[in-house]
Amino acid sequence: MFRGIQFIRPDTRINFMRPRRTFILLSLIMMLGSIGLVAFKGLNFGIDFEGGILMEVRTPGTADLTEMRDALADLGLGEVALQEFGSPDDVLIRIQRQEGDEAAQVRAIAQVKEALGEGYEYRRTEFVGPTVGAELVRDAITAIVLAIIGIMIYIWFRFEWQFAVNAIIALFHDVITTVGLFALLGLEFNLTSVAAVLTVAGYSINDTVVVYDRVREELRRYKTMPLPDLINLAINKTLSRTIMTGGSVLLVLIVLYVFGGDVLGGFSLALIWGVLIGTYSTVFVAAPMLIYFNLRPSRSAKESTARPAADPAGSGD
Repeated sequence: MFRGIQFIRPDTRINFMRPRRTFILLSLIMMLGSIGLVAFKGLNFGIDFEGGILMEVRTPGTADLTEMRDALADLGLGEVALQEFGSPDDVLIRIQRQEGDEAAQVRAIAQVKEALGEGYEYRRTEFVGPTVGAELVRDAITAIVLAIIGIMIYIWFRFEWQFAVNAIIALFHDVITTVGLFALLGLEFNLTSVAAVLTVAGYSINDTVVVYDRVREELRRYKTMPLPDLINLAINKTLSRTIMTGGSVLLVLIVLYVFGGDVLGGFSLALIWGVLIGTYSTVFVAAPMLIYFNLRPSRSAKESTARPAADPAGSGD
C-alpha cells in the first residue's frame, strides 16, 4: 500500500532543548534590536498613516516611470513616489501631504495632471488628512493589542497559566521582530502591513498551540520524564506537521512576492518572515521557556488514571 513520501522520519529525535539558552539570548537580542530600530530609525509610514495624496493613473501604453518622474520632479510637491500597479500601464502616484488645507491638496492634484499632460486616465484620486492618519494609527495599535489580549485569554482558558504567559512572550517576539523588519528595510508601513502583522500573530499562535497541545498530552503520559526530554519528544512528534505546513505556506508566499509586484511586496515579505520567525519562536522560545516556569502536570493529568509508560519512539504525530 502506498504510504506517501516521508520528509521527516517518525523516529526523529533532535535535541532542540540543548541550545535553548543560546536561542533565547538570540531572540532577546532580536527583540531589543527591533525595538531600537522602531524607536530611533522609525517606520516608513505610508499615506494611510502620514496623510497625503494617492492617484491611480492608466497610461496610454506601457508606463515610462522615468519620464513620469522627470515630469513631476520640478513641481515642488515634496516626496513623489511612482510604482507599477498590477499591469504595465497602471501607475500608482503617491505624493506627500501638502502644507495647508484641502484646497492645497486639490491644487497639487491639478499640478500633477497638468504636468503629465493629455492621454492619461485618472482612475482613482484619494486624499488622507492628518486627522484620519492619526485615527488609523490609533486603530491599528488597538487592533494589534486586542488581538494579543484575545489570544492570551484563549490560551489561558485552554491551557495552564504557564502556557499562556509563554505563548504571549513568543507572540510578542514575532510581532515586534516583524515590525522591526519594516524599520530595518525601510518598507512602507500601511494598513496592509497591519494586516500582515495580525496574520503573522495568528499563524504563530496556531503553530504554538499545536506544540503545546502535544506537550500537555505527553505530560499526562510520562509523569516522571524530565521536562526537557518531554518537550523534545513533543516537538519531534509535531515536527513533520510544522515543516509541511510552514513549507507549503512559504511556497505560496514566495510566488506572491516574486510575481505580486511592488503593491504586494511588503505584505508578502512580512508574511514570509512571519512564517519563519513563527516556526522558530514555537520551537526555540515558546517551548523551552516552559522549563523556566516550573511547569508541572496539569490537575486533569494528576486526576487521570495512570497509564503504563509506552516507548516514546512508538508514537507518531
